[in-house]
Amino acid sequence: MKLYFLLPLVTFCCVCSLVSSAQDVTETTRFTRADTLRGTLTPLRTCYDVKFYHLDVKFDLADRFISGSNRFKFAAVSDFNRLQFDLFENLHVDSVVYRSGKLPFKREANAVFVSFPENIKKGSSDEFTVFYSGHPTVTKRAPRDGGVVFSTDAAGKPFVATACEGTGASIWWPNKDHLSDEVDSMLISISVPTGLKNVSNGRLQQITDLKNGYTRFDWYVANPINNYNVAANIGDYTHFSDTYKGEGGLLNLDYWVLPENKEKAVPQFKKSVPQMLAAFEYWFGRYPFYKDGYKLVDAPYPAMEHQGAIGYGGFLKGFPPNEMHAVGRKEVWDFIIVHESAHEWFGNNITAKDLADLWIHESFGTYAESLFIEYLYGKQAGQDYVAQNRAHIKNESAIVAPYHMNKMGSGEMYGKGSVLLNMVRIIINDDVKWRKILRGLNAQFRHQTVTYADIVNYISLQSGEKLNTIFDQYLRFKDIPKLELSTVKGELNCRWIADVKDFNMPIRLKLKDAEYQWIYPSSKFKPLGISGATKDNVEIDTANFLVKVEVR
Repeated sequence: MKLYFLLPLVTFCCVCSLVSSAQDVTETTRFTRADTLRGTLTPLRTCYDVKFYHLDVKFDLADRFISGSNRFKFAAVSDFNRLQFDLFENLHVDSVVYRSGKLPFKREANAVFVSFPENIKKGSSDEFTVFYSGHPTVTKRAPRDGGVVFSTDAAGKPFVATACEGTGASIWWPNKDHLSDEVDSMLISISVPTGLKNVSNGRLQQITDLKNGYTRFDWYVANPINNYNVAANIGDYTHFSDTYKGEGGLLNLDYWVLPENKEKAVPQFKKSVPQMLAAFEYWFGRYPFYKDGYKLVDAPYPAMEHQGAIGYGGFLKGFPPNEMHAVGRKEVWDFIIVHESAHEWFGNNITAKDLADLWIHESFGTYAESLFIEYLYGKQAGQDYVAQNRAHIKNESAIVAPYHMNKMGSGEMYGKGSVLLNMVRIIINDDVKWRKILRGLNAQFRHQTVTYADIVNYISLQSGEKLNTIFDQYLRFKDIPKLELSTVKGELNCRWIADVKDFNMPIRLKLKDAEYQWIYPSSKFKPLGISGATKDNVEIDTANFLVKVEVR
């Protein structure tokens, strides 16, 4: 996702088991009842597991009005006769239909509570359909603000798209709007004025002329998908395609762009996408969605990682700035394609269970940029790229937000998060093992939702390093650790000062004109154990480790 927090070169974007102790208590946000209803997994939400959606929506572009339905097919996790789904209160619930009858419901903020005539038994499968209509939230700053973008192309024809990460998918369609519940598959049917096309996730199954001035486009998603990734893209699109022979076989590549952009898009996409896929399949393993293919879709906003149908705003005039970047004097590369496609692995394949852990999407997504550079131009080029992320790190707030409140953490999840992951790589000090860990994450948690503990514990276990306190300090607290050096009885000692209890992170140090060597400070002063080390002749590796150093 791009919320356009500052990055180098860019002006862009369940109950979790916790790994450590207290989180930085600096959060001053006042949470509303609506936040709690969206962010908390109450029994009214955990009682059912959605397996399949059929979203069927008509877009009246002239009136900026939508109407349609969504069918929920679910498995009962427990006995229940009442449940919650979500839909923003500016959209009207026309009815909730169950077994040919209408169910009573009540609304509170953006939540809808439905009552069933009898208990639905644990283990059973059932379904209901929500019919709805209304004027959806219109946004001019997508994806920073969620909603529907109503725009026009160079010819004055409608150019419309949805984007809703953070804000929530229920801003335009009814669903269980929580990251922890991904459907196994989905049918997306979007009806648009005849003459226009709709491009959504998955593969196009059918185009139907409805004989009423509208045409319906049916797209089937064969893989699990999180709600905010579900997208409608409406315009006078032209299409071209390609294929890529990757680790999972032959992958279909489809590109949907406005006619005015096709001449630029053809050479740019056909060069950049195979480069990206080669790099990321090397580092992360096979592309996760071979069944659904890979698409880039021209969008009227900067960028968004919609699964298998990435919103590409690289041809927008004026904003964002040119997203083609160079590495030294090397060839330029397309930032949007690289960053947003990285989310196919981290964000779409592996999805955080709670919005508070969006760092799992964005820290890895940002770090992936450096791995792409490394794959093409060598390790040092990749390391130089990571280092640029430090320029905008301010350490103003924690990266992990409060859980169960529908709250995203600090924008530091981009730059600071990527620097943290690179530090972990340096600590592991084995690039073969590091690549195995990245690939292992995407295999172990393939098509799953995960917690903070899942990711941190996996990396710690597979690396053989005690990394929990390191992740906790950099993600749960705003301040970076301080390495304090002091001479005690003529010998140089050191210790860590940090928020996390028993913080222990190895770090590199060298004497002047010597090679770096590892030291292992703890929270208590202890000698460095390096002969000849004084506070005047040691140099801490602050180029690669984001720490403060204080010499007493």
